[in-house]
Amino acid sequence: MKHEQLAKDIIKHVGGKENVRSVVHCVTRLRFKLKDEKKANTEVLKDMDGVVTVMQSGGQYQVVIGNHVSDVYKAVVEVGGFQVESEVEEEEGPSGSLFDRFIDMIASIFTPILGVLAASGMIKGFNALFTATGTLDDTSGTYQILNATGDALFYFLPILLGYTAMKKFGGTPYLGMVIGMALVYPALEGVPGATDPLYTLFNGTMFESPVYIEFFGIPVILMTYSMSVIPIIISTFFAAKLEKFLKDVIPSVVRMFLVPMFTLLIIVPLTFIVIGPVATWASQLLGEFTGWIYELSPTVAGFIIGGLWLVFVMFGLHWGLVPIALNNFAVQGFDTILATMFAHSWALAGAILAVWIQSNNKKIKTLSAPAFISSIFGVTEPGMYGIALPLKRPFIITIFSSAIGGAILGFFRTTGYELGGLGVFQIPSFISPDGFDTGFFAAIVAAVLGFVLAFGLTWAFGNINKQEEESPITDGKSGKK
Repeated sequence: MKHEQLAKDIIKHVGGKENVRSVVHCVTRLRFKLKDEKKANTEVLKDMDGVVTVMQSGGQYQVVIGNHVSDVYKAVVEVGGFQVESEVEEEEGPSGSLFDRFIDMIASIFTPILGVLAASGMIKGFNALFTATGTLDDTSGTYQILNATGDALFYFLPILLGYTAMKKFGGTPYLGMVIGMALVYPALEGVPGATDPLYTLFNGTMFESPVYIEFFGIPVILMTYSMSVIPIIISTFFAAKLEKFLKDVIPSVVRMFLVPMFTLLIIVPLTFIVIGPVATWASQLLGEFTGWIYELSPTVAGFIIGGLWLVFVMFGLHWGLVPIALNNFAVQGFDTILATMFAHSWALAGAILAVWIQSNNKKIKTLSAPAFISSIFGVTEPGMYGIALPLKRPFIITIFSSAIGGAILGFFRTTGYELGGLGVFQIPSFISPDGFDTGFFAAIVAAVLGFVLAFGLTWAFGNINKQEEESPITDGKSGKK
């Protein structure tokens, strides 16, 4: 074994095999769960040939090896007699603050798809640019193929997240994928084969919901799950727990097919019956609340909507504001609610640009370029999930900066006069039929201020390279030893 001696030395200086609860690896790190980290000889490990450095974060003792970590991991498993990665089960509860654990979960789920997520965002942005400049017609075959290429990941996002989330929670990844497939199944989107609801729940209340189908007599409130994030994560969390329970109680002779069958039969209906209504009602509640706040104070409403828009998107709650905006367009011919979120993608772009310039980490710099471009075009998922959220501080700074931009938009009552694009392509929607007004110029000011403020604050207080060392998305290599 080429790395046998290195593996022996590492095991010895992490306190011996008896001090190791479990060990897994990521792109360049061995991630140990130790019974007592005080028993590890950190300084000895740092000076050891074959070890880049050692970091302790999130309850893990991380030995940074480099790109050949998988080979060293195999040697460590062989020498120490540890379980291989796919067989490891958590032996202790989660560590760190609630926010840290949430960030670690989101980052771990999105890390495997960051590259293709950024690529898809760029394709969507450039396709929007082509149509905006008249290079492509949105009815042409070229546009349709490019649109499908860029939009496919976002539309079927629950399927990919079903895999990564289920793996994160310790379940069978392909089960998670099937749950995601059920959520975006075409026949269950919208109103399948019906023009009138069977009946309506909670008539006359803000939770009024038409019911078009039932599951064994239980009403199912349908919603669109394509491009959603939180429903599939919640579903796979419970699916992983249920699968583990079923493996313990179902005889091994029939376990192979009965465990996934019962997992799907329980979790998929539960998702449609429980998670869907909760998400729908939460969105409606948010919509009613923000509408009330805007009538009370447009500036405060702009601060809240602008600042929390990325959070709303993360939890799928932004759909509670979309119906209000659509109704405003239908009744009044314009909308002021959604206009207040305009600065969020510019603030994110500013924060990402600061990360891009300051970062010493090659992977972060590579991801930052397409994430920045996507944000300019209003596609925020690559930058949010790939850069800002895992690094924490840029995400918080983005929220603050976009809140300031939203307050400006609200104060000057910036108005959208059509359902335009996002990012740079949303600017024309603020032009009044009577020409350029104060609201239009306020939109430009809010975007520029959000961008500059987020860039400056991230540059000054982002602590980028320190945050990268602790981030699950980095490879532990900054270009310097």
